[in-house]
Amino acid sequence: MGAASEAGAVDAIIPYVVAGETAIFYPGKRELSYWPTEEHPVVVRDARAIAGRLDLETNGFLVLNQPTALTDFSSAEKIRQVYYPEIEALVKEITGATRVLIFGDIVRSDAQGTPDSRLPARGAHVDYDEPTVRWWTRQVVGDEEAERLLAHRHVLINLWRPITTVEKSPLALCDASTVEMADLNRSEVRGGLDDPGRETMCGFNLQHSPRHRWYYVPRMRPDEILAFKLCDSDTSRVQWTGHTAFDDPTSPADARPRQSIEIRTISFFEA
Repeated sequence: MGAASEAGAVDAIIPYVVAGETAIFYPGKRELSYWPTEEHPVVVRDARAIAGRLDLETNGFLVLNQPTALTDFSSAEKIRQVYYPEIEALVKEITGATRVLIFGDIVRSDAQGTPDSRLPARGAHVDYDEPTVRWWTRQVVGDEEAERLLAHRHVLINLWRPITTVEKSPLALCDASTVEMADLNRSEVRGGLDDPGRETMCGFNLQHSPRHRWYYVPRMRPDEILAFKLCDSDTSRVQWTGHTAFDDPTSPADARPRQSIEIRTISFFEA
C-alpha cells in the first residue's frame, strides 16, 4: 500500500467488524457495546478530486457544494425551520423523488466532554436496514400513510455536513459499488440518535474486503455536503455506503475538534 503517489490520498486504519459477528451498539453508553473489530490499513482517497464523476446510483455517494442559510446548529427549532426544507429540496433535486421524509438529525463533535451519544462513530457501518426504514416511515407519517408510501420504491440517504472546517476525525465513505451483501454483518443500535429510550434499530457493519475503495474530503468545509445511500428497496441497485470517522494522519497536533451535523431522509418514488 502507499498513498503517497496519489494526490490528496492518505494511508489510514479502518476498524471493520470481525466477520460473522453481530454487533450491539449503545451510542449513549458505549462501554456496554459489543462490537468486535479488527483494524485494516487502507488508502483513503480524495473524493473532491472526482466529485464531478460521482453518481449516487453508481457510487452510492455525492460530494456537493451546498451552502446553508442555517447559522445556529445548537437550536433544534431552527434546524427544523431552516435546515429541514433545504435538505428536502436537495434530496428531491438529486434523486427525482416525489416525497421526502426527514428524521434523525444529530450534531456530533469529538471535543472533550462530548456525551457518548454525540461522538463520531468509529467502525465501518451502514446505519439502517429495510425493516428499520419501514419502521421509521410509520413513526413519521403513521401506519396508513406509511403503507401507501412503502408500496413504492424508497431510499434511505444520509446528508453529512461540517459545521466548521474539518481538521480531525473526518468522515470516510466506502464506494458502494465495491460493497457486496456478503460483506454485511447485522448490527443492533440500542438507544440511538441521542435517545436512550428509543426502540432498537438494526443495520449493518462491514467486514473487510480488499475490494473496498474508501474516500474522504480533505479539510471539508461547511459549504460542502456528503449525500450517501444506505438502503434501497430496489435490491438490484447500489446502496450500502459504508462509512466511519477515522484518524487523518495529516491532521495537525493542535487541530480543532470536529463538529458536524447529519440528517437522514427517506425518499419515495411515487408513480
